Amino acid sequence: MPTGAAIPDAPARLLAAAGRILLRDGPAGLTSRAVTAEARCAKGVLHRHFASFDDFLAGLAASHAARIGVQAAVLQDAAGTGSVAGNLTTALVSLSGAATLAVISHLISRDGLRARPRRASASAPLLRETEAMIASYLHAERELGRIAANADTDTLAFALTASAIVHWTSRDGAPPEPETIRKIITALIPDGIPLPPC
Repeated sequence: MPTGAAIPDAPARLLAAAGRILLRDGPAGLTSRAVTAEARCAKGVLHRHFASFDDFLAGLAASHAARIGVQAAVLQDAAGTGSVAGNLTTALVSLSGAATLAVISHLISRDGLRARPRRASASAPLLRETEAMIASYLHAERELGRIAANADTDTLAFALTASAIVHWTSRDGAPPEPETIRKIITALIPDGIPLPPC
């Protein structure tokens, strides 16, 4: 494709190409050249829309954040219904699609991207927004009396997110096991049993 030709929705096209590469070739295959080749566009197109390849990768992470926002609304609506562990298991398993997990794995593996969340609030939203989703849900359940009134929802959310991420990213592309996710949750928050006071 000529370099001067306008490409409709070029950023979305490049991000979709990156997702396909991660699924097919893993993080080692994700280069700017591979992305533009997969997207069937000139090499300079990526750098017309993103300041650097790390900015592009941060955009890739951000493109998966909308999914977390949708799941956060669903989880919040579930407060007070079903079981706390069941609701959290469903939410975390639903976020663990192969493309999202590939992005998370890549994000964790890159030093430059790991540093970005400390410098820019819009970078690497996947981990932070998953944690915020869980914290908000646990806060609602605490207000409803379904977990202990003194439960530290922020710390629980951090522990659940970290544990889920370790499980997701250690499975070499295999889907997560809902039963394992549920065991992690019930170890931290016994299902149907309010946490005892400290």
